[in-house]
Amino acid sequence: MRVTLIIFSLMAGGAERVMAAMASYWAEMGWTVTLLTLDSGEVPPFYALHPDVCHLPLGLAGLATSFLQGIRSNFQRVRGLRAAIRRTKPDVVISLMSETNVTTLLATVGMDVPVLVQEQNDPFHQALPRQWEVLRRRVYPRATHVVVLTERSLSFFSPTVRKRARVIANPAMVSVPPRTPRADDCGAKTVIAMGRFVPQKGFDMLLAAFAQIADRHPDWSLEILGDGALRGKLEEQALALGLRERIRLPGTTKEPHAKLQRADLFVMSSRFEGFPLSLCEAMACGLPVVCFDCPTGPAEIIRDGLDGVLVPAENVAALAEAMDRLMSDAARRAALAIRAPEVLERFSLKKIMGQWEALIAESLPPKRAR
Repeated sequence: MRVTLIIFSLMAGGAERVMAAMASYWAEMGWTVTLLTLDSGEVPPFYALHPDVCHLPLGLAGLATSFLQGIRSNFQRVRGLRAAIRRTKPDVVISLMSETNVTTLLATVGMDVPVLVQEQNDPFHQALPRQWEVLRRRVYPRATHVVVLTERSLSFFSPTVRKRARVIANPAMVSVPPRTPRADDCGAKTVIAMGRFVPQKGFDMLLAAFAQIADRHPDWSLEILGDGALRGKLEEQALALGLRERIRLPGTTKEPHAKLQRADLFVMSSRFEGFPLSLCEAMACGLPVVCFDCPTGPAEIIRDGLDGVLVPAENVAALAEAMDRLMSDAARRAALAIRAPEVLERFSLKKIMGQWEALIAESLPPKRAR
Protein backbone atom coordinates (compact mmCIF):
# COMPACT_ATOMS: atom_id res chain seq x y z
CA MET A 1 0.00 0.00 0.00
CA ARG A 2 1.26 3.46 -0.93
CA VAL A 3 -0.14 6.16 1.34
CA THR A 4 0.56 9.89 1.22
CA LEU A 5 -0.10 11.78 4.45
CA ILE A 6 -0.41 15.58 4.54
CA ILE A 7 -0.26 18.06 7.41
CA PHE A 8 0.92 21.65 7.75
CA SER A 9 3.96 20.83 9.92
CA LEU A 10 5.28 18.42 12.53
CA MET A 11 5.61 20.98 15.31
CA ALA A 12 4.48 20.12 18.86
CA GLY A 13 0.75 19.45 18.97
CA GLY A 14 -1.89 16.76 19.21
CA ALA A 15 -2.71 16.48 15.50
CA GLU A 16 0.99 16.42 14.63
CA ARG A 17 1.59 13.61 17.09
CA VAL A 18 -1.29 11.61 15.64
CA MET A 19 0.08 12.09 12.14
CA ALA A 20 3.58 10.99 13.18
CA ALA A 21 2.12 7.90 14.88
CA MET A 22 0.04 6.98 11.81
CA ALA A 23 3.02 7.34 9.50
CA SER A 24 5.33 5.28 11.71
CA TYR A 25 2.73 2.57 12.32
CA TRP A 26 2.15 1.96 8.63
CA ALA A 27 5.85 2.18 7.79
CA GLU A 28 6.47 -0.51 10.41
CA MET A 29 3.86 -2.65 8.59
CA GLY A 30 5.84 -2.32 5.38
CA TRP A 31 3.63 0.24 3.63
CA THR A 32 5.25 2.90 1.45
CA VAL A 33 4.58 6.04 3.48
CA THR A 34 5.25 9.58 2.30
CA LEU A 35 4.56 12.41 4.74
CA LEU A 36 4.19 15.82 3.08
CA THR A 37 4.33 18.98 5.20
CA LEU A 38 3.69 22.48 3.91
CA ASP A 39 6.42 24.08 6.04
CA SER A 40 10.02 24.56 4.97
CA GLY A 41 11.49 21.83 7.16
CA GLU A 42 14.00 24.24 8.71
CA VAL A 43 12.76 23.15 12.14
CA PRO A 44 13.16 19.37 12.60
CA PRO A 45 10.01 17.35 13.39
CA PHE A 46 9.10 17.50 17.08
CA TYR A 47 8.00 13.86 16.98
CA ALA A 48 10.22 10.96 15.93
CA LEU A 49 9.36 9.19 12.69
CA HIS A 50 10.05 5.59 11.68
CA PRO A 51 13.19 5.57 9.48
CA ASP A 52 11.20 4.24 6.51
CA VAL A 53 8.85 7.24 6.49
CA CYS A 54 9.75 9.62 3.65
CA HIS A 55 9.18 13.11 5.06
CA LEU A 56 9.11 15.82 2.40
CA PRO A 57 8.77 19.46 3.58
CA LEU A 58 7.44 21.42 0.60
CA GLY A 59 8.15 25.00 1.70
CA LEU A 60 4.65 26.14 0.69
CA ALA A 61 3.63 27.88 3.91
CA GLY A 62 4.56 31.47 3.01
CA LEU A 63 2.77 34.38 4.72
CA ALA A 64 0.70 36.78 2.64
CA THR A 65 0.67 40.51 3.41
CA SER A 66 -2.29 41.43 1.16
CA PHE A 67 -5.49 39.89 -0.18
CA LEU A 68 -4.12 39.55 -3.71
CA GLN A 69 -0.88 38.08 -2.44
CA GLY A 70 -2.92 35.62 -0.39
CA ILE A 71 -4.78 34.45 -3.49
CA ARG A 72 -1.50 34.09 -5.37
CA SER A 73 0.14 32.20 -2.47
CA ASN A 74 -2.79 29.81 -2.13
CA PHE A 75 -2.77 29.09 -5.86
CA GLN A 76 0.95 28.33 -5.70
CA ARG A 77 0.41 26.18 -2.63
CA VAL A 78 -2.29 24.13 -4.33
CA ARG A 79 -0.20 23.72 -7.48
CA GLY A 80 2.92 22.73 -5.54
CA LEU A 81 1.03 20.24 -3.38
CA ARG A 82 -0.64 18.71 -6.44
CA ALA A 83 2.73 18.14 -8.08
CA ALA A 84 4.13 16.55 -4.91
CA ILE A 85 1.14 14.22 -4.54
CA ARG A 86 1.49 13.10 -8.16
CA ARG A 87 5.16 12.29 -7.61
CA THR A 88 4.34 10.01 -4.68
CA LYS A 89 1.90 7.90 -6.77
CA PRO A 90 -0.35 7.11 -3.80
CA ASP A 91 -3.11 4.54 -3.49
CA VAL A 92 -4.74 6.84 -0.92
CA VAL A 93 -4.20 10.38 0.40
CA ILE A 94 -4.93 11.31 4.03
CA SER A 95 -4.91 14.90 5.32
CA LEU A 96 -5.32 16.26 8.85
CA MET A 97 -6.54 19.70 10.01
CA SER A 98 -9.10 21.97 8.36
CA GLU A 99 -7.11 24.39 6.20
CA THR A 100 -4.69 21.69 5.06
CA ASN A 101 -7.70 19.50 4.24
CA VAL A 102 -9.15 22.23 2.02
CA THR A 103 -5.82 22.71 0.26
CA THR A 104 -5.46 18.95 -0.26
CA LEU A 105 -8.95 18.60 -1.72
CA LEU A 106 -8.29 21.48 -4.13
CA ALA A 107 -4.93 19.96 -5.07
CA THR A 108 -6.46 16.57 -5.90
CA VAL A 109 -9.33 17.75 -8.11
CA GLY A 110 -9.53 15.39 -11.09
CA MET A 111 -6.99 12.95 -9.67
CA ASP A 112 -8.04 9.30 -9.57
CA VAL A 113 -7.13 8.71 -5.93
CA PRO A 114 -9.26 8.44 -2.76
CA VAL A 115 -8.82 11.39 -0.40
CA LEU A 116 -9.64 11.07 3.32
CA VAL A 117 -9.61 14.23 5.46
CA GLN A 118 -9.89 14.42 9.24
CA GLU A 119 -11.06 17.27 11.46
CA GLN A 120 -8.80 17.34 14.52
CA ASN A 121 -10.88 19.70 16.64
CA ASP A 122 -14.48 20.55 17.46
CA PRO A 123 -15.71 22.31 14.28
CA PHE A 124 -18.46 24.07 16.24
CA HIS A 125 -15.86 25.96 18.28
CA GLN A 126 -12.71 26.15 16.17
CA ALA A 127 -13.60 29.12 13.98
CA LEU A 128 -11.94 29.34 10.59
CA PRO A 129 -11.38 32.62 8.73
CA ARG A 130 -14.47 33.28 6.62
CA GLN A 131 -12.83 32.48 3.29
CA TRP A 132 -11.59 29.11 4.60
CA GLU A 133 -15.00 28.27 6.03
CA VAL A 134 -16.62 28.97 2.64
CA LEU A 135 -14.04 26.80 0.92
CA ARG A 136 -14.48 24.00 3.46
CA ARG A 137 -18.22 23.87 2.81
CA ARG A 138 -17.64 23.82 -0.93
CA VAL A 139 -14.86 21.22 -1.15
CA TYR A 140 -15.60 18.76 1.66
CA PRO A 141 -18.28 17.06 -0.48
CA ARG A 142 -15.40 16.17 -2.84
CA ALA A 143 -13.68 14.06 -0.17
CA THR A 144 -14.00 10.31 -0.39
CA HIS A 145 -14.55 10.33 3.36
CA VAL A 146 -14.53 13.02 6.04
CA VAL A 147 -13.36 11.71 9.41
CA VAL A 148 -14.36 13.35 12.70
CA LEU A 149 -13.36 12.53 16.25
CA THR A 150 -16.78 12.36 17.90
CA GLU A 151 -20.42 11.75 17.00
CA ARG A 152 -21.38 15.31 17.94
CA SER A 153 -19.02 16.76 15.35
CA LEU A 154 -20.93 14.99 12.57
CA SER A 155 -23.90 17.31 12.96
CA PHE A 156 -21.79 20.34 12.02
CA PHE A 157 -21.63 19.24 8.40
CA SER A 158 -24.20 19.15 5.62
CA PRO A 159 -26.23 15.97 4.92
CA THR A 160 -24.09 15.41 1.82
CA VAL A 161 -20.90 15.35 3.87
CA ARG A 162 -22.47 13.31 6.70
CA LYS A 163 -23.28 10.52 4.26
CA ARG A 164 -19.58 9.96 3.69
CA ALA A 165 -18.37 10.90 7.18
CA ARG A 166 -16.98 8.46 9.74
CA VAL A 167 -16.06 8.75 13.43
CA ILE A 168 -12.53 7.63 14.33
CA ALA A 169 -11.07 8.73 17.66
CA ASN A 170 -7.45 9.60 18.27
CA PRO A 171 -5.32 6.80 19.74
CA ALA A 172 -4.14 6.76 23.34
CA MET A 173 -0.35 6.43 23.29
CA VAL A 174 2.21 6.23 26.06
CA SER A 175 5.63 4.58 26.24
CA VAL A 176 5.92 4.03 30.00
CA PRO A 177 4.06 1.83 32.51
CA PRO A 178 1.43 3.42 34.76
CA ARG A 179 2.72 5.10 37.92
CA THR A 180 2.13 3.50 41.30
CA PRO A 181 -0.39 5.61 43.27
CA ARG A 182 0.91 6.95 46.57
CA ALA A 183 -0.13 4.99 49.61
CA ASP A 184 -0.01 8.09 51.81
CA ASP A 185 -0.65 11.81 51.51
CA CYS A 186 2.70 13.07 52.83
CA GLY A 187 5.22 15.36 51.16
CA ALA A 188 5.11 17.81 48.28
CA LYS A 189 2.55 17.08 45.57
CA THR A 190 1.83 18.40 42.08
CA VAL A 191 -1.20 19.26 40.00
CA ILE A 192 -0.13 19.02 36.38
CA ALA A 193 -1.63 20.25 33.10
CA MET A 194 -0.36 20.22 29.53
CA GLY A 195 -1.05 22.04 26.27
CA ARG A 196 -0.39 25.09 24.10
CA PHE A 197 -0.69 28.45 25.81
CA VAL A 198 -3.71 29.59 23.80
CA PRO A 199 -7.23 30.63 24.87
CA GLN A 200 -8.67 27.22 23.90
CA LYS A 201 -6.79 25.48 26.71
CA GLY A 202 -8.27 27.66 29.45
CA PHE A 203 -5.15 27.84 31.63
CA ASP A 204 -6.34 31.24 32.88
CA MET A 205 -9.31 29.42 34.43
CA LEU A 206 -7.02 26.75 35.87
CA LEU A 207 -4.88 29.39 37.59
CA ALA A 208 -8.02 31.02 38.98
CA ALA A 209 -9.33 27.68 40.31
CA PHE A 210 -5.99 26.79 41.90
CA ALA A 211 -5.87 30.21 43.56
CA GLN A 212 -9.23 29.54 45.26
CA ILE A 213 -7.88 26.47 47.08
CA ALA A 214 -4.13 27.06 47.29
CA ASP A 215 -4.22 28.23 50.92
CA ARG A 216 -5.89 24.98 52.00
CA HIS A 217 -3.20 22.90 50.30
CA PRO A 218 0.20 24.48 51.05
CA ASP A 219 2.04 21.27 50.07
CA TRP A 220 0.64 21.33 46.50
CA SER A 221 2.03 23.17 43.47
CA LEU A 222 0.76 23.60 39.91
CA GLU A 223 2.87 22.81 36.83
CA ILE A 224 1.72 23.49 33.26
CA LEU A 225 3.76 21.90 30.46
CA GLY A 226 3.73 23.74 27.15
CA ASP A 227 4.32 27.13 25.62
CA GLY A 228 2.69 29.71 23.40
CA ALA A 229 1.53 33.26 22.89
CA LEU A 230 -0.16 33.56 26.29
CA ARG A 231 2.93 32.76 28.37
CA GLY A 232 3.41 36.38 29.43
CA LYS A 233 -0.24 36.79 30.45
CA LEU A 234 -0.20 33.56 32.45
CA GLU A 235 2.98 34.62 34.24
CA GLU A 236 1.39 37.99 35.05
CA GLN A 237 -1.75 36.25 36.32
CA ALA A 238 0.25 33.94 38.59
CA LEU A 239 2.09 36.95 39.99
CA ALA A 240 -1.15 38.90 40.54
CA LEU A 241 -2.64 35.91 42.39
CA GLY A 242 0.40 35.78 44.68
CA LEU A 243 1.24 32.26 43.48
CA ARG A 244 4.41 32.77 41.48
CA GLU A 245 6.40 30.45 43.76
CA ARG A 246 3.81 27.68 43.50
CA ILE A 247 3.12 27.75 39.76
CA ARG A 248 5.69 26.45 37.28
CA LEU A 249 5.67 26.91 33.49
CA PRO A 250 8.74 24.89 32.44
CA GLY A 251 8.00 24.89 28.69
CA THR A 252 7.46 22.20 26.09
CA THR A 253 9.01 18.78 26.58
CA LYS A 254 9.46 15.77 24.32
CA GLU A 255 9.25 13.51 27.39
CA PRO A 256 6.00 14.51 29.13
CA HIS A 257 5.46 11.01 30.49
CA ALA A 258 8.30 11.32 33.00
CA LYS A 259 6.68 14.51 34.33
CA LEU A 260 3.24 12.91 34.40
CA GLN A 261 4.49 9.93 36.36
CA ARG A 262 5.89 12.19 39.08
CA ALA A 263 2.65 14.19 39.40
CA ASP A 264 -0.34 13.49 41.65
CA LEU A 265 -3.33 14.97 39.79
CA PHE A 266 -3.97 15.99 36.18
CA VAL A 267 -6.38 18.82 35.33
CA MET A 268 -7.67 19.77 31.89
CA SER A 269 -9.35 23.18 31.73
CA SER A 270 -10.05 23.48 27.99
CA ARG A 271 -12.87 25.60 26.62
CA PHE A 272 -13.19 23.15 23.73
CA GLU A 273 -11.35 20.10 22.42
CA GLY A 274 -11.44 17.50 19.69
CA PHE A 275 -10.20 14.28 21.28
CA PRO A 276 -7.44 15.43 23.66
CA LEU A 277 -4.30 13.30 23.62
CA SER A 278 -2.93 14.97 26.75
CA LEU A 279 -5.89 13.66 28.73
CA CYS A 280 -5.38 10.16 27.32
CA GLU A 281 -1.67 10.30 28.14
CA ALA A 282 -2.30 11.38 31.72
CA MET A 283 -4.79 8.56 32.25
CA ALA A 284 -2.47 6.04 30.58
CA CYS A 285 0.25 7.09 33.02
CA GLY A 286 -2.09 6.23 35.91
CA LEU A 287 -3.04 9.73 36.99
CA PRO A 288 -6.40 10.70 38.49
CA VAL A 289 -7.90 13.41 36.27
CA VAL A 290 -10.31 16.32 36.61
CA CYS A 291 -11.64 17.86 33.44
CA PHE A 292 -14.10 20.44 32.17
CA ASP A 293 -16.91 18.65 30.34
CA CYS A 294 -16.47 20.73 27.21
CA PRO A 295 -18.72 19.89 24.23
CA THR A 296 -16.62 17.13 22.66
CA GLY A 297 -13.78 14.90 23.79
CA PRO A 298 -13.61 14.54 27.58
CA ALA A 299 -16.97 12.77 28.01
CA GLU A 300 -15.94 10.25 25.34
CA ILE A 301 -12.74 9.49 27.26
CA ILE A 302 -13.53 9.84 30.98
CA ARG A 303 -16.01 7.51 32.66
CA ASP A 304 -17.15 10.02 35.25
CA GLY A 305 -16.53 8.83 38.80
CA LEU A 306 -14.81 5.63 37.65
CA ASP A 307 -11.53 6.78 36.11
CA GLY A 308 -11.83 10.57 36.33
CA VAL A 309 -14.06 13.49 37.24
CA LEU A 310 -16.01 15.73 34.87
CA VAL A 311 -17.20 19.19 35.95
CA PRO A 312 -19.43 21.67 34.11
CA ALA A 313 -17.63 23.43 31.27
CA GLU A 314 -15.93 26.74 32.15
CA ASN A 315 -17.25 26.63 35.73
CA VAL A 316 -14.19 27.75 37.69
CA ALA A 317 -15.85 27.27 41.09
CA ALA A 318 -16.83 23.68 40.21
CA LEU A 319 -13.31 22.98 38.97
CA ALA A 320 -11.81 24.34 42.20
CA GLU A 321 -14.23 22.25 44.28
CA ALA A 322 -13.40 19.03 42.42
CA MET A 323 -9.67 19.70 42.70
CA ASP A 324 -10.07 20.46 46.41
CA ARG A 325 -11.87 17.16 47.04
CA LEU A 326 -9.24 15.08 45.30
CA MET A 327 -6.28 16.99 46.70
CA SER A 328 -7.72 16.24 50.16
CA ASP A 329 -8.34 12.52 49.55
CA ALA A 330 -5.41 10.26 48.63
CA ALA A 331 -7.62 7.15 48.68
CA ARG A 332 -10.02 8.64 46.15
CA ARG A 333 -7.15 9.69 43.90
CA ALA A 334 -5.77 6.16 44.05
CA ALA A 335 -9.15 4.61 43.19
CA LEU A 336 -9.48 6.75 40.06
CA ALA A 337 -5.85 6.15 39.11
CA ILE A 338 -6.24 2.36 39.17
CA ARG A 339 -8.88 2.42 36.41
CA ALA A 340 -7.44 5.29 34.37
CA PRO A 341 -4.89 3.21 32.33
CA GLU A 342 -7.76 1.24 30.81
CA VAL A 343 -7.90 4.10 28.30
CA LEU A 344 -5.04 2.32 26.51
CA GLU A 345 -7.28 -0.66 25.81
CA ARG A 346 -10.33 1.38 24.85
CA PHE A 347 -8.43 3.58 22.38
CA SER A 348 -5.34 1.53 21.56
CA LEU A 349 -3.19 2.47 18.59
CA LYS A 350 -3.81 -0.94 17.01
CA LYS A 351 -7.60 -0.57 17.36
CA ILE A 352 -7.68 2.98 15.96
CA MET A 353 -5.35 2.16 13.07
CA GLY A 354 -7.51 -0.87 12.29
CA GLN A 355 -10.45 1.50 11.85
CA TRP A 356 -8.40 3.65 9.49
CA GLU A 357 -7.36 0.58 7.49
CA ALA A 358 -10.98 -0.55 7.19
CA LEU A 359 -11.91 2.90 5.89
CA ILE A 360 -9.05 2.86 3.40
CA ALA A 361 -10.17 -0.55 2.13
CA GLU A 362 -13.71 0.80 1.77
CA SER A 363 -12.38 3.76 -0.22
CA LEU A 364 -10.32 1.80 -2.73
CA PRO A 365 -11.57 0.15 -5.93
CA PRO A 366 -11.99 -3.61 -5.34
CA LYS A 367 -8.76 -4.63 -7.10
CA ARG A 368 -6.63 -2.14 -5.12
CA ALA A 369 -8.34 -3.07 -1.86
CA ARG A 370 -7.30 -6.68 -2.31
